[in-house]
Amino acid sequence: MAEPCRIIGVLDNGIGGLDPAALSCLKTADVIIGAGRTLSLFKDIFKSGAEQKDLTGKLKQIPGWITAAQQAGRSVVVLATGDPLCHGIGAYISARIDHCEIMANTSTLQLAFARLGLAWQSAHICSVHTKDAGEWHERADRAHGLYPLLQACQQHELLAIFTSPENTPDRIARMLRHEGMADRFILSVLARLLTPKESIFQKLTIDDAAGRVFPDPNILILQRRPPLAEKVLFGLDDERYAQRKPGKGLISKREVRAVSLARLQLTRSSIIWDIGAGSGSVGLEAARLCPAGYVYAIEKNPADAGIVRQNKIDMDIHNFRLFNARAPQHLDDWPDPDAVFIGGSGGELEALIRLCLQRLNPSGWLVMNVVTLENLNTAIDTLKRLAADWDVIQLQASRSQPILHMQRMQAENPVWIVCAQPPRDKSDQST
Repeated sequence: MAEPCRIIGVLDNGIGGLDPAALSCLKTADVIIGAGRTLSLFKDIFKSGAEQKDLTGKLKQIPGWITAAQQAGRSVVVLATGDPLCHGIGAYISARIDHCEIMANTSTLQLAFARLGLAWQSAHICSVHTKDAGEWHERADRAHGLYPLLQACQQHELLAIFTSPENTPDRIARMLRHEGMADRFILSVLARLLTPKESIFQKLTIDDAAGRVFPDPNILILQRRPPLAEKVLFGLDDERYAQRKPGKGLISKREVRAVSLARLQLTRSSIIWDIGAGSGSVGLEAARLCPAGYVYAIEKNPADAGIVRQNKIDMDIHNFRLFNARAPQHLDDWPDPDAVFIGGSGGELEALIRLCLQRLNPSGWLVMNVVTLENLNTAIDTLKRLAADWDVIQLQASRSQPILHMQRMQAENPVWIVCAQPPRDKSDQST
């Protein structure tokens, strides 16, 4: 059997950071694979004739290099920064090469937290050490490279972030400021650890960091202040939402909202469409229930769209994007949904039902709130023609109201909640 490919964790102090076993493997290796900067740290100890391969920009070629060397009976070492299995190259190689040995080192995260004297067992580890994500902007959504980090900032109090030369601490600070989170974190940047140019920038404000340039490479530590507060996930009081009053602005009342959200069968990572968002109550509560998911909402009325945006800001929700347009405009550009809520159809109910059932992911649900007999009839007739699986709930709640020194019950308007799934064979849907 060929020698295992040894993946060795290295630090920027070079030879001084290796234990004797790792150092011995490196000195005797026939092929050494690593980033150019890393290779230069150890070039003086490579044996005569050893082949060096710079992996920069060539990740997909590495398994082939390793396999070819092993088949030729040559020993192979891959140099990885710190702990190869913590956002490192180790997992990528191990999944593709059967015969690997990981020789871990102290991770740069351990060093960073040690420099700060900060316990890190509760830290959430993130990486933006990928391609250039670009600056965060007004229309940025889940497709943006920094979006996973933004969501992590919503959910955690202590974050450790592997940065990159493009996705820098100042860029991350500007994203947090753009999203109204500048007063929620202090940050520390630990740059060029274990080198003569080591620099530590400790407990900066987001605004301060947003205008600085930090040495590279670096690790970013975010600390939330004050700690996260527990939030009600759904069933908020109707008055919690801004609404257009007086006028035609409507909101899905709490009782109807709760049943509708239950029937959507949401998961933590659901992709949701909210069509006819109104005040945004259903979509915004769905966003809270699905922290790893995303809500795409559309509302044709400009005044109501402005109210949805205000509710989004007030509720501190970032996995929600609103389009001020008339459905089905924009829907072709949205990802296929796991759940669809229709609160208003703008006279396009039949077309929207057809489109949503075609686009729904397997086992997804379409849930509609209907308040007129005509729309109820349209919905049921359309679902029948499409051979969909459907059911209807009629919901009429009554709320207590004071009358003199007593209480009486006042009925809310009845609502039909129409729930549907596409036929198992979507080709069965009628044209």
